[in-house]
Amino acid sequence: MGVLLSTDLSFPVFRRGKVRDVYDLGNQLLIVATDRISAFDCVMPEGIPDKGRILTAVAAYWFAATEDLVPNHFRGNLSWPAALEPQREALGERAVIVEKTRPLPVECVVRGYLAGSGWKEYQTSRSVCGVPLPAGLQLADRLPEPIFTPATKEDEGHDENISFERMAEIVGADLAARLRDLSLALYKRGAELAAQRGILLADTKFEFGLSDAGELILIDEALTPDSSRYWLADSWAPGKNPPSLDKQFLRDYLETLDSWNKQAPAPHLPAEIVEGVRARYLDLAGRFGIKV
Repeated sequence: MGVLLSTDLSFPVFRRGKVRDVYDLGNQLLIVATDRISAFDCVMPEGIPDKGRILTAVAAYWFAATEDLVPNHFRGNLSWPAALEPQREALGERAVIVEKTRPLPVECVVRGYLAGSGWKEYQTSRSVCGVPLPAGLQLADRLPEPIFTPATKEDEGHDENISFERMAEIVGADLAARLRDLSLALYKRGAELAAQRGILLADTKFEFGLSDAGELILIDEALTPDSSRYWLADSWAPGKNPPSLDKQFLRDYLETLDSWNKQAPAPHLPAEIVEGVRARYLDLAGRFGIKV
């Protein structure tokens, strides 16, 4: 199976992220989801076959499922520039046209369960991003109610968890409140639809931008296995990490490598890890009826 690790299109490069190559089309952007995968802020040498196609299809599904809650930047992949037509067949399932916005410099994280960095922080402070939590919670415990735990969005290095108050200082109190309320509503929608398919949405992150008219818009991706933690409901129990349908499988493998300090360059991935990630992403898409 082939993988697409990079693109070189005849348009100005707007940004190259860890996974997506973004090209400037004027008042719109062309986003190409490659098969790159990152963990601990490092891009792995090997890509995951079909990953870009899966991410694009899953994001499109969630943009459609949440557009009544908040507008999004998705504009489909129909009005392609003529110069791109020769590559349309190769890129069509992994590339989309989106509205250009002014991205806000924060990530909007919602947690419904205690895992990842939230679990580590809870163990030392009994809180997550300044949100106090009850004593006695275990790893993977369901929280009394979902909590909003924002983070900074860094171009280089690690994103940093911050309090809601710090977020309000960055973007303004009114906008911070809108972002919190929208993020919680989006998480609720995602969790409800996932539960119908035997999946728990443990946590996820959203990104937002402002249009030229000042409208708040959901951007980047939404509820994909790259940006979310999905667990199998029938295998969930407090006290241990349940089997997941996201890239936690990759993180768990990397945590076993005493020889890697989580700094670039990232280590090469065995074929069974590559295929394990691919299988989990395809499984998640299939449970939502998303054809890839």
